[in-house]
Amino acid sequence: MGVAAALVLLAGGCAAGTHPGAAAVVGGTEISVGDVDETSRAVTNALGQDFTAGVTLSEMVNSVLVSKVSEEKSISVSDAETAQAAKLVVGDEAAFQKFQANPVSRDFLNDVASAAVATIKLGGGSGVNDPQAQQKQQDGIAVVKDASKNIDVSIAPRFGQWTDGAIDGKVSGSLSQESDQAKAKRQAQEQQQQQQQGQGQG
Repeated sequence: MGVAAALVLLAGGCAAGTHPGAAAVVGGTEISVGDVDETSRAVTNALGQDFTAGVTLSEMVNSVLVSKVSEEKSISVSDAETAQAAKLVVGDEAAFQKFQANPVSRDFLNDVASAAVATIKLGGGSGVNDPQAQQKQQDGIAVVKDASKNIDVSIAPRFGQWTDGAIDGKVSGSLSQESDQAKAKRQAQEQQQQQQQGQGQG
């Protein structure tokens, strides 16, 4: 096992500082490809529309960055603030309940919501209820961008490149083929579920 693992590590082209199996490494915090794929699927199901792996990874990287910058600047976000922001992020009670139904999409939503609150606070605001929340969020994004210059962000080449606070996803077409297959599979599953529901009501 040890030798095989070592060979995989040597052969696994550790591009731009990411480890094999890692979609990204953010200041020493690793985000695995498996996590990205699983989260992308869970969020797609919760939203009822395609949420790509690239967008998912971008949000995950942003959440880690904001968390690290907040820690440096002693900014904290309470569970209550996260819960309130999570409902605002989704904007719809039914969709919010779908996110809550799956622990993977729930955790993702909480991370995004917590990062949103922290960003507003980093910009000098008090949170999502701040009368100038949008402006403070813009200020906070600038703070995160500036502070994250000292945080090393490495993205696996298949997802693109981290440029100016976001993933530049001009990547090879292989991902879009995968998502087409995933889409077709999901649509087939949805049709099946609808048919079963129709029979159940009949």
